[in-house]
Amino acid sequence: MNGDALSLVVTGGTGLADIAESARLAERAGFASAWATEFYDRSATVSLAAMAAATSSLTLGSAIAYAFGRTPLVWAAEARDLDELTGGRLIIGLGTGTRRMQRDWHGLDGEHPASRVEELVPLIRRLLRLHEGPVSHEGRFYRVDVRPTAPVGPPPRIDLPIYLAGVNPRMVQAAGTVGDGLIGHPLFTPEYVRDVVRPALERGAQIARRDAPVPIAGYITCSVAEDRDAARQAARAVVAFNSTVKTYRIVHRHHGFESEAERIRERWLAGDFGAAVEAVSDEMLDTIALAGTAEEVRARFQERWAGVYERPLLWPPAFLGIDGVRAVIRAFERSGQR
Repeated sequence: MNGDALSLVVTGGTGLADIAESARLAERAGFASAWATEFYDRSATVSLAAMAAATSSLTLGSAIAYAFGRTPLVWAAEARDLDELTGGRLIIGLGTGTRRMQRDWHGLDGEHPASRVEELVPLIRRLLRLHEGPVSHEGRFYRVDVRPTAPVGPPPRIDLPIYLAGVNPRMVQAAGTVGDGLIGHPLFTPEYVRDVVRPALERGAQIARRDAPVPIAGYITCSVAEDRDAARQAARAVVAFNSTVKTYRIVHRHHGFESEAERIRERWLAGDFGAAVEAVSDEMLDTIALAGTAEEVRARFQERWAGVYERPLLWPPAFLGIDGVRAVIRAFERSGQR
């Protein structure tokens, strides 16, 4: 795939109707793919079903769905259904979430997420082949014994691609070992990808004795508006929100932004969200995100981000709703960069 064949992350707006409409607009504009998100109020798999109904040829993915929020069997069943619904246009993107999310949202201990996902993905692949016979697995994290009592038809694709999210090198390595690709985090920078992510992916690929490089579908926070200051302020809010998570501090450390990240976190936790957003410096913003007028964002993409990812995922600020999506689509649709 051409690294400049842009894709879109769809984050809901006012509901499923906006999610479906965003995917339809992305397909009409010639984008390469559209990706659904998941949070405590939104299901990635249901969003993908809505996007499938609104499109006919666009590749659809989840960036990300919570890997541990469903059992391996349910993952395999939902992947079968979604791949059938999309006509083979699906990429399943799984992420572990933070340790707090694993504990508080999914009732897990939050320990050893990389090892857990390295066991999960091959197990899902085995369950996708349930038509070939029973699946029995006794592992460190999962116990499964599925013996079909009625005929099971083959899935649309047994080689359905599964991408994994990762930030720290060990989780990125897991994507290289058992995944078909990596979902890159919104705080990633070209420098972090070059210096940390690609080497970790290569180590994972070597463990699995894979010859081909592992592709990255990487988020790029992208805020576009005629009012340049408004666009940049919206992007600052996204960067600030993501910078509150200590798990992601490794990216800030790579660029010397640790003190800024700590100020952001302190002010956010104190409830002073405005001050947290203002703590995102221009340098930090422009290192991480694309923000400004359409012309400025297009030029900055070519200067800084072209060729960094196999699948660049443009992510409009979710709180701007479908208007933010439309602005990003218009900016790149007019330029021919898709």
